[in-house]
Amino acid sequence: MTEEYSLIRIERDGAVGEIVLDNPDRLNAMSPEFFQEIRRACEELDADDSVNAIVLWAEGRTFTAGLDLGSAMGALSREGSDAVKNKGLYELIRDWQDCISAPEKSRKPVIAAVHGHCVGGGVDLTTACDIRLCTRDATFSIKETKLAIVADVGTLQRISGIVGKGMAREMAYTGKRIGAERALATGLVNEVYEDKDSLLAAAREMAREIAANSPLAVQGTKTVLQYSEQHGIEAGLEHVAQWNSSFLLSNDLAEAFSAFMEKREPRFKGN
Repeated sequence: MTEEYSLIRIERDGAVGEIVLDNPDRLNAMSPEFFQEIRRACEELDADDSVNAIVLWAEGRTFTAGLDLGSAMGALSREGSDAVKNKGLYELIRDWQDCISAPEKSRKPVIAAVHGHCVGGGVDLTTACDIRLCTRDATFSIKETKLAIVADVGTLQRISGIVGKGMAREMAYTGKRIGAERALATGLVNEVYEDKDSLLAAAREMAREIAANSPLAVQGTKTVLQYSEQHGIEAGLEHVAQWNSSFLLSNDLAEAFSAFMEKREPRFKGN
């Protein structure tokens, strides 16, 4: 059953699901409600066995302006002692971290398709995705330092592993905008496209290519990659050995062999 959303929407096209940031009048600014909706959307598509890959994109002239400071300040205000206020702020930050981590926690690969500006929390969100693509006019900014804030919902934990330590620190310390070509050169994005239409066409084609593979194999690959990144090579080798000893002998594997012998495209069912 599709959930109700006010700031995003969900679309489906065969085995590809799409999460669309859909508040263009506010430049898709990230309010407290936005955080909750992103988590629910990822969980909805993750639970949908007909969806094997996800594309995340935005309506309007920019991907997101980042945190909606006005509504955020309301959420941050607390009554009571300093201890009560601090506890409430800690719990709110941890909850927003969990919301932004939803693409990473999803079993399905998530492709972020970015156009225009991707500011602050937008970098948190896109670095939690598996793959990033962008338009030539796209920019990325870890802007929190310019607002006297330490970025706290995921960027600082993920960005070094994507672009390297030096680039991560330059972006985080300066808060400046990084253009598409430099984002491509440093590995922040996989590819740059001329405009939004070609960006979305490429993102959807990549998602369809992923979705055509065995769902068991794709989801297992994402799990193993993440585990290895977090725990190191030797622990990752042990993890993949355990994973394949549990899931390798699947109906999808038999279908892959049959399709190869019969010189046809496989029809995977994820079992």
